[in-house]
Amino acid sequence: MDIDHDEGRRVSRRTALAGLGSIGLGALLAACGRGGGSTTTATATDGASVTVSPQATGTADLAGLFAGANTCTLSPSTTQGPYYFDADKVRSDIREDREGSRLRLAIRVQDSESCKALPDAVVEIWHCDAAGHYSGAEALSAGGGGAPGGAPGGAPGGTPPSGPPPSGAPGGAGGAGGGGGAQGGGGSQADLVPQDDERYLRGAQVTGRNGIVSFTTIWPGWYSGRTVHVHAMVHVNDERTLTTQLMMDEKLNSAVLAKQPYAAHTGRDTFNDGDSIYRADMLLKITEDGDGHLGVITLAVDPDKNGR
Repeated sequence: MDIDHDEGRRVSRRTALAGLGSIGLGALLAACGRGGGSTTTATATDGASVTVSPQATGTADLAGLFAGANTCTLSPSTTQGPYYFDADKVRSDIREDREGSRLRLAIRVQDSESCKALPDAVVEIWHCDAAGHYSGAEALSAGGGGAPGGAPGGAPGGTPPSGPPPSGAPGGAGGAGGGGGAQGGGGSQADLVPQDDERYLRGAQVTGRNGIVSFTTIWPGWYSGRTVHVHAMVHVNDERTLTTQLMMDEKLNSAVLAKQPYAAHTGRDTFNDGDSIYRADMLLKITEDGDGHLGVITLAVDPDKNGR
């Protein structure tokens, strides 16, 4: 099977596999987990065997953007929140039909001890749409019910839950955004069993030799009890190595959210300085990018789990 190896000249294992349509994250992780930067064979869900090579220099043009976003300090970890699941979407453009201000994300993954780029790491992101809804959990995140076990889906008035999930809902402590904890997986929270067939604003990519992936999405909306944020999870050697969140400067949040379709969602109650998860080192370095924005960040992870 032939694969198109040119997606805006930012080619990765994930991008190549995305051309197959429906390869699972598990197969992708297994392929990348064999490591070594060598050519890898993965199997798509249609049974086709596909050979893909690691990313060459497709994101080299992004490397200069990280001059002000470089860090060797271990990135902060959070719990994954109640809306994470393997969306089975290996792709860079995760917008689908969601309206909103275009946001391009460039994420560099590096080892927190050596400061060296980590190739073949899988980076997943997911976030809510302009109305504060999560795909795979639209009713749950909108307060419309549908939580596993018959539990109510959220707070009255159509707002998503901002505290701990109710009994029977996915996850444990940490609520919609999670709490702190050691770097690694999602803490005590369980993966969501998807409640609907929507998969917008979810996707995964694989880092190339320079440790960089890029996504095209929209500026996230907000929901009660949380500031504007993007969830991110990094897998190294088939293990969940970092679960964190990415934040935006409040001046930019205010400017974007004042426009449609965001302006239709009124009553925002939580900002960066009042958010229990927010930390300054979660902030994206954001610049204007045509009719949207470009945000970059370095995620420093601890593959050997020695706390440094």
